[in-house]
Amino acid sequence: MTEHSHDSTPHAHDAAHSHDEGIGADELRDIAEVSSVEIITSACVHLMSAAAVKVGLAEDEETGQYQDLAEARKLITALAGLVTAAAPEIGNEHARSLRDGLRSLQLAFAEALPFPDEPGKAPGEKYTGRVS
Repeated sequence: MTEHSHDSTPHAHDAAHSHDEGIGADELRDIAEVSSVEIITSACVHLMSAAAVKVGLAEDEETGQYQDLAEARKLITALAGLVTAAAPEIGNEHARSLRDGLRSLQLAFAEALPFPDEPGKAPGEKYTGRVS
């Protein structure tokens, strides 16, 4: 570096500050009014929907279906981690339906594989245990 050069590396504080400027007061107030249970369940529903598509449970008009099992594996594992970590916080009523959806995705994933995963290696099983 020369004597006149300066560090142009963005800093976390600067990134957070510029991100905050993009969020209006109305959006901040709206998110402040949403319960944590609703935010967590909403995130889980988004992960479930994306995983269902990637597993091949949604049909594409041209080819008949979408499927990307590598992507589905990541989404299901993330979902399993979130559901497992959040369950004690969101209560049994909410957690039960999320676990049911997760288990259905894990089973659909297993059916879509040409060869089964080793026990404990299927998506999310490190958080949920073996699914069969």
